[in-house]
Amino acid sequence: MSFAQGSRSSLAFGVESTFGVAATTFTKLPIKTHSLDLSKERLQGQDIQSDRMPRVDRHGNRNASGSVEIDLRKGNYDDFLESGMLSSFDSSNEMVVGTTPKFLTLEDRFEDINQFRLFTGMSVSTTSISIAPNQMVETSFELVGKDMAVSGTGKTTSASVTNSPFDSFNGAVYEGGVGSGDIVNLITSIDFSINNSFAPTFVVGSASTPHLEYGRSVIEGTITVYAQDAVFINKFLNETESGIQVSVDDPSGANAYTFYFPRIKYNGASVPLANEQSRTIEMPFVALYDDVEGTQMKLTRST
Repeated sequence: MSFAQGSRSSLAFGVESTFGVAATTFTKLPIKTHSLDLSKERLQGQDIQSDRMPRVDRHGNRNASGSVEIDLRKGNYDDFLESGMLSSFDSSNEMVVGTTPKFLTLEDRFEDINQFRLFTGMSVSTTSISIAPNQMVETSFELVGKDMAVSGTGKTTSASVTNSPFDSFNGAVYEGGVGSGDIVNLITSIDFSINNSFAPTFVVGSASTPHLEYGRSVIEGTITVYAQDAVFINKFLNETESGIQVSVDDPSGANAYTFYFPRIKYNGASVPLANEQSRTIEMPFVALYDDVEGTQMKLTRST
């Protein structure tokens, strides 16, 4: 008897033409981990019995969800980034926050025991990105979807793009002003997330959702800055709006992705005394709609 091994597992995905209808072409996806699963609500009978023992326990609505953890790189995850921004890259390789959902099919592949879990109607509810020294650009896609099925036959897949992961030292951070602002060598990390609040819309007569609802685009994050002067603290104290642009790349220097937040507001400036080492300022921020750029955030990929 053999047991499924993580080292013999893989994840593939395809883009759906219709919500909840499995994609027809699939590509394998480089991943670190994932937690994709199907859960069901429980319906428990409330009858009072003299022997105190329940008689009824049924399954309710089905809910597919989970996270996919990856090291960001060019090309492999553009469909996930588009799903998370409800938008798509234009002819200039730029993308702004949009209003058009994009749905994916994901196949969790147990290749050593020939079992395959197929998740349909999946959309990226939250994209979280962490950029810091001595790590790859760590990214998490939190997905919500329609349903899951198991099969002994997997989909035919294409190989993924073979670009190297992005890291934190092949890139640059700019802060303040209009456009790129001033380059900053004080920022030791930046973390941000794009949250759409996707959720199922259950109806009578169906165990799975016929569609997903979503809310506002909420983009928030935190930059951690070495404490050199009062410039950043004063931006919080004076409620001064600013902007951030951060670029990441791989060792080739030719595959950069640039995240631009044209209008942000800092909502804190904590300066803890943790030890005898350098002190840092933790600056949580929110990205707001900018009239000039027409978006909260713009993502540009190299051509």
